[in-house]
Amino acid sequence: MQPKSSSNHNQISWQDGIAFFLILLFIYTAVSKLSDFDQFQRQMKLQTIPVWMQQILILFLPGVEIITGLLLAFTHTRLIGLYLSAILMTLFTGYVALVLINYFEQTPCSCGGVIKILGWKAHFVFNIFFLLLSILGIYIFNRERRTAWH
Repeated sequence: MQPKSSSNHNQISWQDGIAFFLILLFIYTAVSKLSDFDQFQRQMKLQTIPVWMQQILILFLPGVEIITGLLLAFTHTRLIGLYLSAILMTLFTGYVALVLINYFEQTPCSCGGVIKILGWKAHFVFNIFFLLLSILGIYIFNRERRTAWH
């Protein structure tokens, strides 16, 4: 077995750093929602989406965020976590984009923790940042895997 090159070591460090920040994001928001579950539930019920969808999101969103964080924490499940992170961030960013173009009559924020105090434009930039971080993580993970095979 050959030792890893220093460039490969840097890729692993980038991958770990990206995973770390995404884990912080998803675990923090999930714990914030669960710690004030009544408030999260009230905010979700104010969304202008069908009631059945509200119930699904109330029940599953914090759990999906925790699962995403856990998948990101382990190298052998990290790629799945990165894809799930990218999907979630795409959905969250899409919602904020619709808010910014005034698509909804009312726009409650059911985000967790301090994220809910961001204005919608700042929220959009925040989400884009984490979406791009997820995509970069997927790219680095796949590049590292291709390099390991050669």
